[in-house]
Amino acid sequence: QVQLAESGGGLVQAGGSLRLSCAASGRTFSVYAMGWFRQAPGKEREFLATISGGGGRTYYTDSVKGRFTISRDNAKNTVYLQMNSLKPEDTAVYYCAVCWTDSSFGPGCPGVGSWGQGTQVTVSS
Repeated sequence: QVQLAESGGGLVQAGGSLRLSCAASGRTFSVYAMGWFRQAPGKEREFLATISGGGGRTYYTDSVKGRFTISRDNAKNTVYLQMNSLKPEDTAVYYCAVCWTDSSFGPGCPGVGSWGQGTQVTVSS
């Protein structure tokens, strides 16, 4: 089973940028589509973006399209989320996840396996 560890969060002013990282264990990392999610206090976990195993396909939810970019480096077993033009409403704990139990890819990410501890992003106005 793939183990995940998110990092890179912090406090940033509105309009600023952050790059989140998600380090994954496991030799078959490149098989799996990966996704990023976030959860704000009192709200349900929200899907943000997904990337195919090879990195050639991506999909974004409307709330982050044009501001966030998902990418991956399979040699480093790491997936990234570059976040630009941050807004106070982007404040949340951010998580990554393995999307499917095989090499599937689609406009969403059900999320399978265990989740990491998340990384806190706080955007001040």
